Amino acid sequence: MVDSDDADDGRVFASAVARRDAIVRTLVLVGALVAVTVALRLAVPGLTDPEWVRARIAAFGVLAPLAFLVLQTAQVVLAPIPGQVLASVGGYLFGTLRGTGYSMTGVVLGSTLVFVTARRFGRPYVERVVDPAALDRWDEFVARTGVSGLFVLFLLPTFPDDVLCFVAGLTDIRLRTFLTLVVVGRTPSFLAVAYAGTQVADGALGTAALVLTLLTAGSVVAYAVRHRIVAGLERVT
Repeated sequence: MVDSDDADDGRVFASAVARRDAIVRTLVLVGALVAVTVALRLAVPGLTDPEWVRARIAAFGVLAPLAFLVLQTAQVVLAPIPGQVLASVGGYLFGTLRGTGYSMTGVVLGSTLVFVTARRFGRPYVERVVDPAALDRWDEFVARTGVSGLFVLFLLPTFPDDVLCFVAGLTDIRLRTFLTLVVVGRTPSFLAVAYAGTQVADGALGTAALVLTLLTAGSVVAYAVRHRIVAGLERVT
């Protein structure tokens, strides 16, 4: 008789629900990035001119980065749109490095707020604000794989930041360890989409499309071999 955990390790997806969830999140992420780019170019033609964009940002002074940072923080807590979509906008508006820096600052602030709130008010509170099916799915995964498993989830852009932060808050992981996972895990994908946003601002749409395609393909491959990644991380740690 085969152990259920071992059987699951051999499959790309644990269930049809998990497969559908990953596919939907990937399609939403790519679709949202494309939609935002097209909408901005149609609504404000001047956005295709980098100098025009920089001039408009300069007119807002310190308020433009601050507003963006607040929005990126809020997406972790409220999850209205994927954080990577905002990261691409950040790259478009502020450049790759500044955009990534603003995005990650917002993500760290939002992740800290969710983590601390979950730890302070406990599971009854989390169960009221998080979809029960999603909470059970990721709660079980993190309980089984620990810090290494949580790192893999943060590394892949298709997984929900807010749910993962709530789940982490219910564990015994220390806040500084958790934030290290967030920064190290999320920065690569945020940097990639910020770079893509910068390429759109510079008119290099082909380069932007290539970056997003590679990011999506990498996410799919990484998810497919996630069990091997987790096993490797567990041996190291």
